[in-house]
Amino acid sequence: MKYINEFRDGDSIRGIFLCKQKNSAVTKNGKAYDNVILQDKTGIIECKIWDPNSMGINEFEVLDYVEIRGEVSSYNGALQMSIKNVRVAQEGEYNPIDYLPSSSKDIEEMYAELLKLVDSIKNEYLHQLLVLIFKNDEKLIKEFKIHSAAKSVHHGFMGGLLEHTLSVTKLCDYYSTAYPILNRDLLLTAAMLHDIGKVYELSSFPQNDYTDPGQLLGHIVMGYELIGNKILEIEGFPVKLGRELKHCILAHHGELEYGSPKKPALPEAFALNLADNTDAKMETITEIVNQRPADGSEWFGYNRFLESNIRKASIED
Repeated sequence: MKYINEFRDGDSIRGIFLCKQKNSAVTKNGKAYDNVILQDKTGIIECKIWDPNSMGINEFEVLDYVEIRGEVSSYNGALQMSIKNVRVAQEGEYNPIDYLPSSSKDIEEMYAELLKLVDSIKNEYLHQLLVLIFKNDEKLIKEFKIHSAAKSVHHGFMGGLLEHTLSVTKLCDYYSTAYPILNRDLLLTAAMLHDIGKVYELSSFPQNDYTDPGQLLGHIVMGYELIGNKILEIEGFPVKLGRELKHCILAHHGELEYGSPKKPALPEAFALNLADNTDAKMETITEIVNQRPADGSEWFGYNRFLESNIRKASIED
């Protein structure tokens, strides 16, 4: 089987893929067609079925595993596929593991590293809060370990939320040594909890899509609520400390137009925003350069999230 990240312009493809998304549309001329997104563990590809009623196009639904035959082409700097034939694959014809993108890093090793950072927090109230969430809440822990950090853009794979959280926390740990003005305990606690609401904002794989609460509230608000409820379980938790931690969560996207209810007002909130933005952008760049440009050039094409065209640096021997 050829994986999606191996597709090239002009390829003829036949294989089994997971249907991640499917919707009907109409051309300007009034002709019906289907938009389809196929997925395997290496990524996704946008597809078109130009004649949904043609011979060889059988009925299938979102989250079906489907065997397809199609032709890959480059369009606006990105690969897409025109599907010629499709049928629903039967159980035993595929292994679901081949269709769920996952972190290249060991999940249990990453979680053990995160717990070491939990144990490094000296403030008794912040430490109790982290223990409640990352050591005692078994249901949340199970989801947190395997969840993605996004539907797309960056860390959109199993274990992505844990990988992103650990990276942001380690960046913040460095900031706390480089800039003594920062309160390490507050900053690292906020870093470990900044995206905890994504456990409820996004559904688990293979859907990895926005839940109803995720659409209505978003992960920042849901994370704020979760942290507030956990704080209520800790007797004597200082009100001012709780308020400062919640502020870091509410402000971690940095700007109102990026979804933060508040702009950063504490040094720790500024530092968290910078670490979050750094890791998100560097992972996005990593995911881009790990693929070959669709047209075979050095440049990967314009990326809306980064607002730039990207290529690798040339390295002299």
